[in-house]
Amino acid sequence: MDPENFNHILLFKTNITSEMANPSLCSLLNNNPGINSWTVDHEDIDRVLRIVSYTLSHAEIIHLLTSHGYECCELT
Repeated sequence: MDPENFNHILLFKTNITSEMANPSLCSLLNNNPGINSWTVDHEDIDRVLRIVSYTLSHAEIIHLLTSHGYECCELT
């Protein structure tokens, strides 16, 4: 694996306010076998969701979150 290749790190602008207030979100992301890890930066105005995945695409994550009522778009 090339250490300079960051294609497996996916970044999104979201409306996620708090993982603690959204236990269903934690379950959704923690139980997805394609997601290695994830974090949300609540100090950033865009509430950036960072997902490490070697198999999922931006489109798949966006579909997953929007189908559960969250706003989510790719950060470029």
